[in-house]
Amino acid sequence: MTDNLIIDSLNERFDGKDVLTDQDSFQTYGQDWTRFYPVAPCAIVFPRSEEDLQWLIGFARSNKLALVPSGGRTGLSAGATASSGEIVVSMDRMDQILDFDPINSSVRCQAGVITENLQNFAIDNGLFYGVDFAAAGSSQIGGNVATNAGGIRVIRYGMTREQVLGLRVVTGTGEILNLNKGLIKNATGLDLRHLFIGSEGCLGFITEVTIKLLPIPGPQSVLVLGVDELEHLMPILETFRANMTLSAFEFFSNQALAKVMAHQDLRAPFESETNYYALLEVDMTHSDSEQKLMSCFEQVMEQGWVLDGAMSQSDAQAESLWMLREGISESITPYTPFKNDISVTPSKVPDFLKAVDEQVSALYPDFESIWFGHIGDGNLHLNILKPDEMTIADFKEQCARCSDVIYQEVQKFDGSVSAEHGIGRLKKSALKYARSDSEIELMKAIKVQFDPDNILNPGKLF
Repeated sequence: MTDNLIIDSLNERFDGKDVLTDQDSFQTYGQDWTRFYPVAPCAIVFPRSEEDLQWLIGFARSNKLALVPSGGRTGLSAGATASSGEIVVSMDRMDQILDFDPINSSVRCQAGVITENLQNFAIDNGLFYGVDFAAAGSSQIGGNVATNAGGIRVIRYGMTREQVLGLRVVTGTGEILNLNKGLIKNATGLDLRHLFIGSEGCLGFITEVTIKLLPIPGPQSVLVLGVDELEHLMPILETFRANMTLSAFEFFSNQALAKVMAHQDLRAPFESETNYYALLEVDMTHSDSEQKLMSCFEQVMEQGWVLDGAMSQSDAQAESLWMLREGISESITPYTPFKNDISVTPSKVPDFLKAVDEQVSALYPDFESIWFGHIGDGNLHLNILKPDEMTIADFKEQCARCSDVIYQEVQKFDGSVSAEHGIGRLKKSALKYARSDSEIELMKAIKVQFDPDNILNPGKLF
């Protein structure tokens, strides 16, 4: 079927109002934040119902077309890219919060709901949604589920998976499944809900999500601590976690701090300059919280693990300290970074980080590396910045060779090549470093059951 016939059929079914075919729209909806691949879909379609999705799936199966699910397109593994004439299926117009259950502390919403909108809805109803990250203002709930998004408070609330009570999905055969139905307890065999969480759009379209909400946390205090030695980060974590409730334990290098201060026009947290920085968010709910916090701070200073520190005295100061960490991604975007989203168990972080850093520095001494991440849950982001004089193609080729070395270290430490960004198109060849051949074959077999014609996000994940 020619592109013109495809577009005519789409316009006829969707009355033209939910179909886009201009180049500007292709650039907007045909890629995520990766920006490493050409953009060439044949159309952008905006379904408004599960019935629309069923029609699209039937149309794609009949005409051997590929469908690329598209949420907020904030992904960093090219999981939402369309480069080969695919139909991009945007969930932007399925963006309603459908039901709130105050007794169960749950909310049912469509997949296109913006993460920040859900966070605000929870607060307005006296509750809290625990998943948070820098892209919350653009990302969508369906995409969060499809990639099992993590973020800055996993150490306290867990990944997206821990928040999902139920899903409605439309599979690659057009079948509608209502999975777990929002139940808290359900022991009736295999829980198919968990196959779709982290499936990256390869098994079906997520249309509705039932989310577990939590009590609003009490007052929080934010600290930034200056650290010179990597091996001191874990005893700092242990000291604070043993005495207080931690909501976040983040990490960034001095190079990362320099980038974000220059880009955001921010001030350093304190006068001393150290090699690394830890950002902690701690719960100040109890009457003795301040005393415990000061005691922990004094202890890590006395041990020589921390050289200097800053502590928020107001919400504005807390927000300013958080910007030192949350502003890093935006500040390095102009450098076209090659992003590595890797993880090991937290106890292995210092040795792992040191091993990877030594390998990268030896192989590519002229590349600038920016480290930051959610060190409390073992997730590290290594961003290699493109030199100005190098083309994207040459840079990507160099980084691909570098990635094999990095992933070999990941494998040695029994880690993951993708902690929270997914595999997508960018990391397909790296999946073997984190999953066995048997696991990969089983995943492929599962995809065939849900998508026998391979129309859903082909070329991604496998």
